[in-house]
Amino acid sequence: MLTRRDTIAIGLGASAVALLPVGAYATTTEEAIAAYTGGAEMAEGGVTITAPEIAENGNTVPISVEAPGATEIVLIATGNPTPNVGRFTFGPGSGAPMIATRIRLGRTQDVMAIAKMADGSFASTAVEVKVTIGGCGG
Repeated sequence: MLTRRDTIAIGLGASAVALLPVGAYATTTEEAIAAYTGGAEMAEGGVTITAPEIAENGNTVPISVEAPGATEIVLIATGNPTPNVGRFTFGPGSGAPMIATRIRLGRTQDVMAIAKMADGSFASTAVEVKVTIGGCGG
């Protein structure tokens, strides 16, 4: 059971986190890529992104990614305050390594997919999506 004192402490903690500048907990695209790949080289190709060229609403942009031979796919929105969109892992019974989702894009930017292949190598590709109405408050 929460006491009044506990509730006040939780509220003060949440307020302190809300007052942090965005840079205090946001990561850059380069940092996100390096954290995932460990600095390994990425081959171009082997990954296909299907996305609209122009998204009329940045709140729900449909994206699909295919990467034959991949064990994981990471999706990155390079212009968002927090670029990591998702990490999708495929096991032996997963079937085809393919994802389809909707993401939020704050403005016109590149959407990048990095696939980790079964041999431990990485492949990537990126597409530009033009956003006419911002999805992250813009």
